[in-house]
Amino acid sequence: MSLTELKRSAVALPENERRELTAYLLQIGRERNQAWRDETSHRMSEMDAGKKVSQAEFERRVGLDKN
Repeated sequence: MSLTELKRSAVALPENERRELTAYLLQIGRERNQAWRDETSHRMSEMDAGKKVSQAEFERRVGLDKN
């Protein structure tokens, strides 16, 4: 299948399937990116060592807190 055919097929997908396809393509890109894999590994190691934040703290940091 050519890239043009893939694009035509993607346009014809329902919105929810296009979102799934987008997430899948982004994930493939991340998995092939060594820097992303290294950073993810580093962060997982920090979490395993107990360096975590509560949900409330996470929401505060990303601007989702209600206050």
